[in-house]
Amino acid sequence: MVAAAVGVVHYVDHSTKSSAANTMTVNAKPAPPPPPTAAQSYRTVTLQSDGGGHFRVEARVDGRPVDFLVDTGASSIVLNEKSAAWLGIHPAARDYTVRTQTANGVGTAARARLNQIEVNGITVRDIDALVVPDEALSMNLLGMTFLSRVRWTHDRGRLVLEQ
Repeated sequence: MVAAAVGVVHYVDHSTKSSAANTMTVNAKPAPPPPPTAAQSYRTVTLQSDGGGHFRVEARVDGRPVDFLVDTGASSIVLNEKSAAWLGIHPAARDYTVRTQTANGVGTAARARLNQIEVNGITVRDIDALVVPDEALSMNLLGMTFLSRVRWTHDRGRLVLEQ
């Protein structure tokens, strides 16, 4: 019996050492990096300037394509009436209550709310915009109500948007 007990102790002791050695080997390998979380994943869009140093982009506004000039000096997204009508936005004359000041002078605009704007995979939802008469604006402006909700940098003729 004593011999059997010594054999069992030796077997258990050997199994424990072998298991510990295996555990050490497994733990010695570097752990794989964790999968990206929502906070770590982001999209990047790079826009090239046109010959005049401006950035033009086709965005999808509530699912419809609309051309914009990216304008860091514009406080808001600004749509001309033609583009607003294309999106189903039809302000009445009495809705033009917002006073505007641009390089072209003083004017008025109507407030609008857009469900979403998407620029090549970067999406901003529930966003304020303004509508101005067609004669006040030939090109829609993608202003700070959009840009303030993404990260953007300007470097050597490129505008980089990240979200």
